[in-house]
Amino acid sequence: MSSATPVFLGIDPGTAITGYGIVSEREGNLFALDYGVIRTSANTNLETRLVTIYDQLNDILNRYHYQAAGVEELFFSKNARTALSVGHARGVVLLTIAQRGLPLYHYKPAQVKQAVAGYGSADKRQIQEMVRLLLGLESIPKPDDAADALAVAICLLHSFRLNTLFQHP
Repeated sequence: MSSATPVFLGIDPGTAITGYGIVSEREGNLFALDYGVIRTSANTNLETRLVTIYDQLNDILNRYHYQAAGVEELFFSKNARTALSVGHARGVVLLTIAQRGLPLYHYKPAQVKQAVAGYGSADKRQIQEMVRLLLGLESIPKPDDAADALAVAICLLHSFRLNTLFQHP
């Protein structure tokens, strides 16, 4: 990947599964450079799980020279325990990215949906299908956390594209 080609990292944080997606754009076409998940074992204590996320995210950050990273904001459901657990993982993600000095952007789920599907209330299946289409993939990325992270990366890339248009009249 040439240094002139911007690379964007999207993260969908979670303690059990943290999704990541790496996207770029060439000649107006979006493409996925890589995507996947960081998994931690439910049989391990929280501290060890957070160290796993930290270590594996550092490995991912070493793969490319990123323009920026985007992280999905927490969606508070009725389960406060789940929200707290996701918050721990999100904190580790924010710390790891901040230690690199990488510009970091936060997106609400509705912002990601709007950027990817053009509709802030799109359902999960619509978002996954749009990720597949926008990135020219043969199938929807699996697991869902990886597809969600790719959607965050696409949202970030679109935001940068718009900012560039507004800066250069």
